[in-house]
Amino acid sequence: MLSSELLFTGTQVNYYFICHRKLWLFSHNIGMERESEEVAIGKFLQQKSYERMEKDILIDRIAFDFIERGGKIIIHEVKKSKKMEKAHVYQLLYYIYYLEKKGIEAEGMINYPLARQVKRIKLENEQKMEAILEEINRIVAMEEPPPAQRKAYCKRCAYYEFCWGD
Repeated sequence: MLSSELLFTGTQVNYYFICHRKLWLFSHNIGMERESEEVAIGKFLQQKSYERMEKDILIDRIAFDFIERGGKIIIHEVKKSKKMEKAHVYQLLYYIYYLEKKGIEAEGMINYPLARQVKRIKLENEQKMEAILEEINRIVAMEEPPPAQRKAYCKRCAYYEFCWGD
């Protein structure tokens, strides 16, 4: 069973691989995504792609873009591009890990509709996922956000003004 202190959203796991400051801010309800054009484009793409699929399935704090039901559940995440692929992979690995802790066998697929590509994901290392969740917990529990670190994608981030305020 997954302890409640290690129950996160997929977005938090994703942000862990993108920026620890962004993870902390998001986790402390400082949400800048509503104003982000990049986020709006991603949501639009997710809604318009795979229209026949049941979308936005919510289990506890976990929201799947869509799932396929059959012998094994296949969780799908729709992403705009592969630029943050490691973050996408671990977000999906977390979903698989989470379901397996609930006794549900699952696999995942990352769908990149603009590139017309799909990447199949299987959880192979539970201990690594647990270590990542412990580290996310440590970051979220910090009293102040980690310092801003300039990265190549900062200018496109919803939190850019918060961190850099140029």
